[in-house]
Amino acid sequence: MTGLMELTREHLERIRESLPVERGNVSVDVLSFLNAVLYVAENGCKWRRLPAGFGNWHTIYTRMNRWSKTGVWDRVFARLQQEGVLQVDLRVVSLDSTIVKVHPDGTGALKKTARNPSASRAAAGPPRFIWLPRMSDKPWGLPSRPDSAATDRKAAS
Repeated sequence: MTGLMELTREHLERIRESLPVERGNVSVDVLSFLNAVLYVAENGCKWRRLPAGFGNWHTIYTRMNRWSKTGVWDRVFARLQQEGVLQVDLRVVSLDSTIVKVHPDGTGALKKTARNPSASRAAAGPPRFIWLPRMSDKPWGLPSRPDSAATDRKAAS
């Protein structure tokens, strides 16, 4: 798994003081972890396609994400550049377009134009939609089937 961006034990010792202290049960050593992240950055592969020799891809992704949120990557890459190990410029952010959904307005479809009402209402024609509330002859509270009391009243009259 050799690549242009691969660190050795010597490189790791030179940047050791910019790395956080490992706690708990660490299943992937720091050198393999750093090389795995550099492999993904160099080859542009998905995390799931990371070669098994680096370790579990999800473990590596989780640690990379945690380091990113805490600012460890800024320190590591600054130190790598200071030591002359890697020449990486961190000004570009790249998003994989296979996971970013585009809003329908961003697809290049023609936009709807503003409505242009006619100068006269007669030229526009009748309104296309009119809402007229209708009053029911029965109050809303009564059941639809007549009950026995109502039937008895009709028969008595």
